[in-house]
Amino acid sequence: MTTSPKHVTFNADSFWVELSDGRTIGVPLAWYPRLLNATQAQLEAYELSPRGIHWDALDEDISIEGLLAGRGDMTRRRRHAA
Repeated sequence: MTTSPKHVTFNADSFWVELSDGRTIGVPLAWYPRLLNATQAQLEAYELSPRGIHWDALDEDISIEGLLAGRGDMTRRRRHAA
């Protein structure tokens, strides 16, 4: 059985994903810097797919598998040499 997102809501610190199996997951926005720094309008401009959530304007994709595993932003940032 594939668990897919049904709805996403936001508060000041977190976002909440309602899943097709009846669970709701609360996730800290701090786990996803692009979401943390987004405006409310940008946050609400998401698209759902069977496997996750996509924010086109923010270039952010979050899988339900990753949320259930407790993984935050997996983007690798280059370190600057001193």
